[in-house]
Formats: sequence, structure tokens, C-alpha cells
Amino acid sequence: MLLPNILLTGTPGVGKTTLGKELASRSGLKYVNVGDLAREGELYDGFDEEYNCPILDEDRVIDELDNQMRDGGVIVDYHGCDFFPERWFHIVFVLRTDTSVLYKRLETRGYSEKKLNDNIQCEIFQVLYEEAMESYKEEIVHQLPSNKPEELEENISQILKWIEQWIKDHNS
Repeated sequence: MLLPNILLTGTPGVGKTTLGKELASRSGLKYVNVGDLAREGELYDGFDEEYNCPILDEDRVIDELDNQMRDGGVIVDYHGCDFFPERWFHIVFVLRTDTSVLYKRLETRGYSEKKLNDNIQCEIFQVLYEEAMESYKEEIVHQLPSNKPEELEENISQILKWIEQWIKDHNS
């Protein structure tokens, strides 16, 4: 059976992981958090002193994921999207969060002032949305509000309906 691949992207703290894990458990699709994948496989290419974090080796991430993506049925969660092959995804969801809500979420993660401000700027200037629009056909890119639990539920139910319809359309 053919299953869709979904990309969840957006600024850190918008709720990609919460949404992705919940979607996977309710849909039966496989959930992949690229940050965790990189950590487990040490898919890094150096260290960013300014942000005090490892630099993702994008080519190795693609090599690592390519077979799974070809098989389908994968939900990918990452705060960047311009390096993934366009052919991988059937739909892209960019989660958006009000900056006041986002600030509180990132603060509880213990982000430095610089990292906090850079991520808030990223959200204000719709950086990830623009990146998604430039990287994929615009008809597959959708923005979803991600501020409160009701929106999370609404997003889950909308995406589950989309998955169900996609499966019907591609397996008849």
C-alpha cells in the first residue's frame, strides 16, 4: 500500500515534535525527528561555536533517510527544509506560533538570549514558511497555527483526514 510522506517544519518551539509523535501514533505512519536521528547517528559536520551546537551533515541525513522515504509513510520533523529532496514529500506543514507564546516555550528550554532572539526573529520574518515556499510546490505547503491545545487537536484531525484521503486516492 502506498503511504504519504509528510514534512513538519517551523521555528524551534512551535510544536513539531508534539504534533509529529501524536500523528504517528494515531495514523500508524513512522515518525522521524531529524535532530534525534543526527544525534543517534552522529550525523554532524563540525560544531557551531556561536550557537553552541553541532552542525548537521545534511548529505549524511539524506543518505540515512532516503530508503525509508522511498518506501513512504514517514512524518519528518525538522526546523529546516531546504536541503531535503523535493520528491520526498507529498505535503508540507509549517507550524506558526505567536511570538509571545513561542518566547515562553523557548525560555523554558533554557535557550541563551541570542538563541531566543534569533528564533523569535525567525518566526516574525516567516523564515521557515518562505524556505518551504521556495523549496516545494506552493500547493503542497500549508501553514498551521500552533499556540494552544485546541489548535493541536484541530491540526491532528485535519492532517489525519488528509492522510486518509491521500491513501484512498493513491491505492484504488
